[in-house]
Amino acid sequence: MSEKRINYQTATFITSAPNIRKLPEDSGIEIAFAGRSNAGKSSALNTLTRQRNLARTSKTPGRTQLINVFETATGQRLIDLPGYGFAKVPMEVKEQWQRSLSEYLEKRKSLKGLVVLMDIRHPFRETDQELIYWAVDCDIPVLALLTKADKLKQGARKSTLLKARQAAIAFNGDVQVEVFSSLKKFGIDQLEQKLDQWFLGETPTTDDFVESDDT
Repeated sequence: MSEKRINYQTATFITSAPNIRKLPEDSGIEIAFAGRSNAGKSSALNTLTRQRNLARTSKTPGRTQLINVFETATGQRLIDLPGYGFAKVPMEVKEQWQRSLSEYLEKRKSLKGLVVLMDIRHPFRETDQELIYWAVDCDIPVLALLTKADKLKQGARKSTLLKARQAAIAFNGDVQVEVFSSLKKFGIDQLEQKLDQWFLGETPTTDDFVESDDT
């Protein structure tokens, strides 16, 4: 892999869209972030970009009901998709989110990768699995991030990661699993490495893989 890297600290907010039709022109490269309403998605984006308030965090799960668009450079976008799961929102809103996710995954040509965030204590819940299978069916590579990894001790973290990687084989697609902690700031290198590969169109090799010292 080349030494060229993306500077995620330059990310800026572009727009919020209620659906795919309101997104910027379908050109360049987009990488989407998705997860259950309490998976720490906004915190992960803020940690990645080293910007405390780039993506708004909320004490109320499910507050993010729009597709939020951030740009790291011209034609390079990070997409913050609406949270899903047990959020205390009307069924009508949940169904609208589902339609937006479906439409986005199936029709967005600039989408080159999907980061699915899951609480390490509850990985691969039914809705997470549905989303990943959906992405695999659309030939979209997936990085499954086990967030809030600081909640487990190192031994439990390693065990959970190994089990999750084994479980990911069943998706029969390009699904990589890593641990992540916004609080302790580990897993950032693995996230950046994968995003770089997607943005720069590079094929990873064994030598490229970086194992976290914190797992």
